[in-house]
Amino acid sequence: MSSLSRELVFLILQFLEEEKFKESVHRLEKESGFFFNMKYFEEKVQAGEWDEVEKYLSGFTKVDDNRYSMKTFFEIRKQKYLEALDRQDKAKAVEILVSDLKVFSTFNEELYKEITQLLTLNNFRENEQLSKYGDTKTARSIMLLELKKLIEANPLFRDKLAFPTLKSSRLRTLINQSLNWQHQLCKNPRPNPDIKTLFTDHTCSPPNGPLAPTPVNLPVAAVAKPSAYTSLGALSPFAPTTAAAANAGALAGWMTNASASSSVQAAVVTASSIPVPQNQVSVLKRPTTPPSALRMVDYQNPDHEQLMKRLRPAPSVEEVTNPTPRQQAWSLDDLPRTVALTMHQGSMVTSMDFHPSHHTLLLVGSVNGEITLWELGMRERLVSKPFKIWEMSTCSMPFQALMVNDTPISVSRVRWSPDGNFVGIAFSKHLIHLYAYPGSNDLIQRLEIDAHVGGVNDLAFAHPNKQLCIVTCGDDKLIKVWDSMTAQKLFNFEGHDAPVYSICPHHKENIQFIFSTAVDGKIKAWLYDNMGSRVDYDAPGHWCTTMLYSADGSRLFSCGTSKDGESFLVEWNESEGAIKRTYVGFRKKSAGVVSFDTVQNHFLAAGEDSQIKFWDMDNINLLTFTDAEGGLPSLPRVRFTKEGNLLAVTTADNGFKILANAVGLRSLRAVETSSFDPLRTPIVSAAIKAAGSSAVANVGPVSCKVERSSPVRPSPILNGVDPLGRSVEKPRVVDDAIDKTKPWQLAEIVDPGQCRLVTLPDSTDNSSKVIRLLYTNSAVGILALGSNGVQKLWKWPRNEQNPSGKATANVVPQHWQPNSGLLMTNDVTGVNLEEAVPCIALSKNDSYVMSATGGKVSLFNMMTFKVMTTFMSPPPASTFLAFHPQDNNIIAIGMEDSTIHIYNVRVDEVKSKLKGHQKRITGLAFSTSLNILVSSGADTQLCVWSIDTWEKRKLVAIQIPAGKAPTGDTRVQFHSDQIRMLVVHETQLAIYDASKMERIRQPET
Repeated sequence: MSSLSRELVFLILQFLEEEKFKESVHRLEKESGFFFNMKYFEEKVQAGEWDEVEKYLSGFTKVDDNRYSMKTFFEIRKQKYLEALDRQDKAKAVEILVSDLKVFSTFNEELYKEITQLLTLNNFRENEQLSKYGDTKTARSIMLLELKKLIEANPLFRDKLAFPTLKSSRLRTLINQSLNWQHQLCKNPRPNPDIKTLFTDHTCSPPNGPLAPTPVNLPVAAVAKPSAYTSLGALSPFAPTTAAAANAGALAGWMTNASASSSVQAAVVTASSIPVPQNQVSVLKRPTTPPSALRMVDYQNPDHEQLMKRLRPAPSVEEVTNPTPRQQAWSLDDLPRTVALTMHQGSMVTSMDFHPSHHTLLLVGSVNGEITLWELGMRERLVSKPFKIWEMSTCSMPFQALMVNDTPISVSRVRWSPDGNFVGIAFSKHLIHLYAYPGSNDLIQRLEIDAHVGGVNDLAFAHPNKQLCIVTCGDDKLIKVWDSMTAQKLFNFEGHDAPVYSICPHHKENIQFIFSTAVDGKIKAWLYDNMGSRVDYDAPGHWCTTMLYSADGSRLFSCGTSKDGESFLVEWNESEGAIKRTYVGFRKKSAGVVSFDTVQNHFLAAGEDSQIKFWDMDNINLLTFTDAEGGLPSLPRVRFTKEGNLLAVTTADNGFKILANAVGLRSLRAVETSSFDPLRTPIVSAAIKAAGSSAVANVGPVSCKVERSSPVRPSPILNGVDPLGRSVEKPRVVDDAIDKTKPWQLAEIVDPGQCRLVTLPDSTDNSSKVIRLLYTNSAVGILALGSNGVQKLWKWPRNEQNPSGKATANVVPQHWQPNSGLLMTNDVTGVNLEEAVPCIALSKNDSYVMSATGGKVSLFNMMTFKVMTTFMSPPPASTFLAFHPQDNNIIAIGMEDSTIHIYNVRVDEVKSKLKGHQKRITGLAFSTSLNILVSSGADTQLCVWSIDTWEKRKLVAIQIPAGKAPTGDTRVQFHSDQIRMLVVHETQLAIYDASKMERIRQPET
């Protein structure tokens, strides 16, 4: 339905309300689904007209649409059930239980059983949880408050809770205006015409002579329009239900066969809000047979009913002969063994983790409870957070008692979330902290959870039900899963008989599960359901063990130490639950637990005997070792970057060292260096440079094949986004960053052989032209905005030809879409696509993309392609977009009317409107180093704005050649040093020192 048709429905609703057609009003509201009348809904709830309540609600949502809808229907039906019990109408209560509440048993069988048991009580208030239930009127009022919160938080009700602001009798006014217009078109208009119908156009009967047209005025009923309704609010959702629970049932097939020697008990899972539907529970009871081959298969494939056999205790099957060398090309030089940095933390380092995409960012936890974020390229502490209890009153009494005694607190684990947006910290007593990392030199407090009684021994992130969760384990023998947004406990896994030492969340295909190890050497595996542990077997050494998968998730390893100090590094055969190979090279005794890590699907590394030891995954013998130039403790902790080019190891003097291979050394120097060499650090993606490619992209309208028409075409401006996505933009001294005495040696590309071409495969729509191109900040993909408003993403695969998985012209990227098949499509309602100015921007961590094609600005989730929100309806239309580098919720939007809007997504509000240009905005670029926003316009002006106050600091006109008009699109982009700025106009390429806004170089053309 078009927007005008939608507006017509609102006009009809207003007319019906004014004419007192009450039933028709609410029927149209329900049938159109355009406006949810909260006042009417409240009236029906308070009156207990439950059938009408559900019938009206069903026009907007169904029970199983989402967790908010499910909770809404459940609360209504539960209240109806309790009222029947309160009236002692057991027959009606049974009817409600069977016909209305039974549907929820699929999602929470225990809750359904508890509700059923209320039938056995003379007064349901005897149930402890319902002991405070008052009279019916009060109970309805309390429930109504909860329902309003759920409805306001439900995305299906977005833009449906507020009636448009209209003048009284707007439909009558429009009809009146139409009749006036018709009367004026009469050939011989008569005064005071008698209009008797609206079914046909009005015409005056032939008069005796010409008369001046007389306005027609219909009576307008003075009926006030309905009162305004509360706008959609941001409220915490209730505990999520499981749309993905079906996935959980699938994994059970390879873990359900209990061994005769198994000691596993019926585990208890409490506080679970992502339960397994009954049809999935039945899967667990199905007899299974092992697959014919030991490989991963699709559980739902009829040829393979079982995904894997249960991991079970079995005699070790060790390799005693060396395997045939792999055909993959690698050498010892791939291992990071060169000491690049030695840093002093100030307290013994207990845990380290590299940022998943910005590999020179290292998070460090210490024995004194402090966490530190290091930028290794700059050798700089970006953030340091000493241990602090954020809110003592919310902590448990045992923990408060510990704090009274000044119990020392240390960090047991630090972890980045997979997208790099969050940091999780586990402490040696009770607590975990969750920080948000906005991509700046700051960590923002998000959640503090009193997670375990005793120490929290490990922490990891997982995505059950496609939501980011925190998984923890502790001295209380429990594994717990927490909602990362609300801190609500989703699962509580019981079954270990000793403190849980480590956890390893993982997924195979679409099946999510968790491995856990305890200090008694027991290894268990859990699905996100209420069926208990699927595995119970012993780790080598029968003491503290850590489990890790290879980078591609295909191979499982564990490393642990026995109480006697003997260490074991092994690879597991997942399908048999047996040890596939045991690696040799440890000395006999260790006074502690060995730390290990995996890298590049090739190597294993462990810290032992004051050395770092390396193994080839396919060879049990020690490959090589290094002492990192000395200074390591007897059992150094180790942590690789995702790419394996850097390795962090702890030192004996309360610090750490960074070991690097050749690629790692270059990455550190790329951040460290402040001299600008255009031959060595071009503005195109560093990933393309590293791959030996000098490919460039045409940002003008081209076919979807993205063929470059000229080998010497300039590199793209990338819509003002730094394609390198540097996480550190601040040189130590601004004046030192620019060496004006150094001659510039700009390279001129004259040989087509210096350029390479790659075609982006696309079988979906070859008619749309690519209007804008962006590299992802992690340099693993490229995002294209088409002329039809559709965005497409290509990602480079990680394989033998491209082991880094980075952008390169040597490997063809793959068109990527989420499993849902969604497309990121802009709102182009009423837009003339030929005249629209497309614009697109990517958040620093590649989590969000916003774009517009002449219509509203859309914000998309890059993982799911779902529209998060839309805003800024034209006119004026948006012409350029940029994320604030330190807060993804702050967006700079350049407009067609030459203004710049600083928009806060979180509160849906324009915070500032910047005026300084004369024509539309064509470029925006932030510099966190200088704390400025630079804008460019079609007026060839550059404007500098303070990020703190949004005041205009300076206005500079670019130098236009004589005889040329000062018009045309002007683009700006900062170099990774955040000082130099590239300015592009049809007449020139120029480089400016943005600290002074002076042109320091313009290549000769």
